[in-house]
Amino acid sequence: MTLFATRFAFSDFRRLARCSRGASAVEFAILLPLFLVLVFGIVVFGAYFTMVHGVQQLAAEAARSSVAGLSETERVSLAENYITANVGSYPLLQPAHLSVSAATSGSDVFVVTVNYDASGNFIYALPFVPSPPTTIVRSAAIPFGGF
Repeated sequence: MTLFATRFAFSDFRRLARCSRGASAVEFAILLPLFLVLVFGIVVFGAYFTMVHGVQQLAAEAARSSVAGLSETERVSLAENYITANVGSYPLLQPAHLSVSAATSGSDVFVVTVNYDASGNFIYALPFVPSPPTTIVRSAAIPFGGF
């Protein structure tokens, strides 16, 4: 290589090092994946916590509504009817994926347990973030009133 070619190559390198025209594109390319992980994480776990909260609210309200029953079968029927009638008010919950069990636990506590299979929800198809558990189980217990 001649002295002219070496000096020309070195000056091109210095000029290239001072040039900042593509810096924002490089910064964008580096930060975009981190930003997408953050955004998708917020969407996925926000939707998951919304479903968990909905299942818990259904269980708690069903347990409260079952207090009006005089027998075990009437309490179970009241709890199941409440959940069937009100599951539609929770937008991320699909009624077909919900199951309810209600029974007396011990002698003075009525327990309503709601199971929800969330595997068909849109959050499990989103990329970049780990998926939360697909089965949500929440319970609510209410004591019988004093006589």
